[in-house]
Amino acid sequence: MKRIWLLFAQAVTVFVAAYFVVATLQPSWIRGGATRSSAGISLIEAPATPDAPPAPGSFSGAARKAAPAVVSINTSKAVRNPRSNDPWFQFFFGDQAAQQAQTGLGSGVIISTDGYILTNNHVVEGADEIEVTLTDNRRARARVIGTDPDTDLAVLKIDLDKLPVIVLGQSDQLAVGDQVLAIGNPFGVGQTVTSGIISALGRSQLGINIFENFIQTDAAINPGNSGGALVDVHGNLMGINTAIYSRSGGSMGIGFAIPVSTAKLVLDGIVKDGQVTRGWIGVEPNELSPELAATFGVKATEGVIITGVLQAGPAAQAGVRPGDVIVEVDGKPTHSVSALLTAVAALRPGTSAPFTLQRGDARIEVQVVPGTRPRPQQRR
Repeated sequence: MKRIWLLFAQAVTVFVAAYFVVATLQPSWIRGGATRSSAGISLIEAPATPDAPPAPGSFSGAARKAAPAVVSINTSKAVRNPRSNDPWFQFFFGDQAAQQAQTGLGSGVIISTDGYILTNNHVVEGADEIEVTLTDNRRARARVIGTDPDTDLAVLKIDLDKLPVIVLGQSDQLAVGDQVLAIGNPFGVGQTVTSGIISALGRSQLGINIFENFIQTDAAINPGNSGGALVDVHGNLMGINTAIYSRSGGSMGIGFAIPVSTAKLVLDGIVKDGQVTRGWIGVEPNELSPELAATFGVKATEGVIITGVLQAGPAAQAGVRPGDVIVEVDGKPTHSVSALLTAVAALRPGTSAPFTLQRGDARIEVQVVPGTRPRPQQRR
C-alpha cells in the first residue's frame, strides 16, 4: 500500500512540473487561441473559420449577393449666378464667378449586363455630368436613357464589361413584417447596408409623385440612399429607395421605396420607346365628399368626383361631365384619386375602355378612348 501511494505521489509531481513548464514556455498549447502580440502581450484569439456558415439571423449572404450591383452616383451641373447679367457684377467678378458648379449625390442599381442602371429622377435631373462608381472602385461616365418624373425613376447606361447584376424579386409577394435591407451611399460615407422590416404596402397620397404605390420600411434611409436598392433576405431587389419622412433631414424610421414591379414597367417603356406611355382622359378629379356631392347634386357614396373636364378631351368626347362620379374604370373600382390615376394610366391610348359613372340618381356606362398622357414639366 505504501509503495502504491509513493508511485501516485511521484506521478502527480511529474505532471505538475510538466504543466508548469508548458504553461510558462508554450501557453497556447493549454489555452486554445492564446497568442502574443508584437509587443509581447498575451492575447486569446478565436480560431479562423473561413468556410463557416453565417451566424443565425445574419444577412451577410444577402448583402454579399446584392451589394456589388449597387453603385454610387455623383452628379454636377453648372448654375449661373442670377446677377451674372449685371454689368457691374461682370466688371468686378468676371464671367467665371457667374458660373458655379453644383454637385449631387445618390445611388443606383445595375439591373442588366448591358449596363442599364435604375435610379431616381431627382438624383440626375438637370445634371450636366453623371459619374458612376462601382464597389470595385471602377468609375464610368453615365448617360441618361430616359426619365419618368411621374414615378421619380430614371434609366442610365454605362459602358463597362463584367458588370455585377442584381436579381429582380417579386415585390407583389411582399408582406408587412418581412425583413429587408436598404443598400446605398448615405451622406457619401461609402456603401452602407441597413436592415428593417416592411412597415406598410401601397402607400399613396403622400404628395411625392403623381403615381404612388410605395413600400414603406423602417430600414434606415438617408440622403444619398436615393436610387439605391431595397432587397429581401435572399438579396433579391424589391424596390428602389426614393424618399424619407424626416423632420431633421436624417432617418426617422419612415422610408419609401418604389416597387420593382413598377420599376420594370418604367424600364421597358423607356428603353423601348424612350418614354413611358400612359393613358389620359383630360379630367380634374377630386376625392368624393358629402359637400361636393351636395354641390353637384349627385347621390354617391364611393368613387371619384370630376370637378372639371378638358374641352375636346377624351372624357369630354365620351360625354363625361363635371359632377359625374367615376365608380369603375375598365371593371376596376376607383375608391380614390390615386386609384383613378393609376387605372387610367394603365389604359392603352387609342383603345376604348368602359367607364362606370354615377350621374345624379342614375348609374351609366360610357366608352372612353384615352389619349397619351402629356409629359410633365421638368421641375426647376
